[in-house]
Amino acid sequence: MKITFMGAGSTVFVRNVLGDCMLTELGKDCDIALYDIDGERLKDSEIMLQALNQNINGGKARIKGYLGIENRRAALKGADFVINAIQVGGYEPCTVTDFEIPKKFGLRQTIADTLGIGGIMRGLRTIPVLKDFAEDMQAVCPNAWFLNYVNPMAILTGYMLRFTGIKTVGLCHSVQVCAKALMDGVGMEYDESVQWKIAGINHMAWLLEITKDGKDLYPEIKRRSLENGAPDWDRVRHYIMHNFGYYVTESSEHFSEYTPYFIKDKYPSLIEQFNIPLDEYPRRCVNQINEWKQMRDQLTKDPTITHERSKEYGSYIIESICLNKPYKIGGNIINNGLIENLPDEACVEVPCLVDASGICGTKVGRLPTQLAALNMSNIAPQLLTIEAAVTGKKEYIYYAAMSDPHTSSELSIDDTKKLVDALLEAHGDWLSAYH
Repeated sequence: MKITFMGAGSTVFVRNVLGDCMLTELGKDCDIALYDIDGERLKDSEIMLQALNQNINGGKARIKGYLGIENRRAALKGADFVINAIQVGGYEPCTVTDFEIPKKFGLRQTIADTLGIGGIMRGLRTIPVLKDFAEDMQAVCPNAWFLNYVNPMAILTGYMLRFTGIKTVGLCHSVQVCAKALMDGVGMEYDESVQWKIAGINHMAWLLEITKDGKDLYPEIKRRSLENGAPDWDRVRHYIMHNFGYYVTESSEHFSEYTPYFIKDKYPSLIEQFNIPLDEYPRRCVNQINEWKQMRDQLTKDPTITHERSKEYGSYIIESICLNKPYKIGGNIINNGLIENLPDEACVEVPCLVDASGICGTKVGRLPTQLAALNMSNIAPQLLTIEAAVTGKKEYIYYAAMSDPHTSSELSIDDTKKLVDALLEAHGDWLSAYH
């Protein structure tokens, strides 16, 4: 078996996902290709993983690094699974641009990697790179599974599934921890006997059911939330739960910018009321850069480095497909009727069964109408961003931005179009196709 990791300079994530794989029987004797365009970061990950390989299974896995576009096909050749963890444009210049230009128009964001004007730009930057990946995969590993961890999840996964022919699933971290986060936040004990069902779209999937021993836990959860108040870090999601009936998978800081209700120039007090951390993603990037300087020696010079299997879906999917061990995930796939009141071409996040047949989504039926309405407010700009990337027509970027719930609640149509033009100009060669 061969696993290729795209964006292997993400050393911590490499440890989590590939370290997980090494702890399985399959991963003890496999080929691992690490690919990146940053030679220094690639070397760091290779050193770390070689040490982990030695400590976990006596060095049985075969690890090789591949640097630069000219070596990309070699990295992909013969792969059975391709793990995608790239960031096109990096923190500087592109993430900074995605935040600073909108602020000049009075549009503020928190994370800006999934939706909103920042998410739209990130998607447009990334799709051309994924197109190149797909062409290379068709040439050298056409039957490989593409496990996408990159945001904007629905835009990128939807593009891959609809326009490339590559077997793809989008994987997010928030589904696995949603029910536990809610119960922890209201002081209720979570254990493996708690059953839950989640469906919707990435970062806006809904906890449709949460039960224990057949008893619905929502009434007690809501009672405690109202009586004791929401945790400081989760005020937005609790407020949505009380007003729309259900808890949502993604964090409050993320969710605040997917709707028109919270980040509003007309109501500045909402920012404090709901504890919304504006400009949160740039802060995280700066902190991660500083933390990496401190972590680097720990990860690359510790001869005793080891790993415990995480809750990331990647290794479980690989194990399930290769060994025909049924496993359930929350996966991002094309709808095709799985959620009846969302468009067939939308990328949805639903329970999926994984086995030797691949990854198969389960039928959800209809979402409560109010939840479908919120999902649709995000699906429209997602589909329009994909349309812009596929057609190369700037007018679809305008449509995506004008239909985005947060952007359209703050800016006029004319200012929205001016903002798009300003972002395209500021991104320069990153988005030169639309100039």
